[in-house]
Amino acid sequence: MKLIRLGLFSVLSLFAIASLIGILLPSHVLVSRAVDIKAPKDSIVLYLNNIEEWKGWMDGMQQASVQIQSAQQADLAGTKVLITSITDSTIVSTWQTKNGGIQLSTVRMIKDTVHQQTIVQWQFEQKVKWYPWERLGSMMNDKILGTMMEKNLNNLKLLAEKN
Repeated sequence: MKLIRLGLFSVLSLFAIASLIGILLPSHVLVSRAVDIKAPKDSIVLYLNNIEEWKGWMDGMQQASVQIQSAQQADLAGTKVLITSITDSTIVSTWQTKNGGIQLSTVRMIKDTVHQQTIVQWQFEQKVKWYPWERLGSMMNDKILGTMMEKNLNNLKLLAEKN
């Protein structure tokens, strides 16, 4: 009986410590990357505002599990993507995962007239709940998402500068 009580107390103590550490972490996570592309903004936006065009620069878009319903909507292996807003310099989309988590993706294009290039800045925003595993897991977002975003932005740069 003492062993069961000790085990229960240990589990509850570890959960409380993880929760306290999680509370110290932010509930709003932002991962952002940027690339300079030597191409006009008008030619870059063509690759960004249509999900069909993402196949040319975004890894994984050629897989059989990707189903593109329209130019603004797709299912990327269980993650539902919907382009919600397109302006002359910004494309906003929502990414909803299988478990219901929502991330807001924003791509901004900033024209640099001095260097005759376009700065493409891509960011993902996510609000995480108070659960310790979500807060602690969000620490890996920058490493996981950031690496993927850098690679895809470099693919976009190569594609846009080639054409």
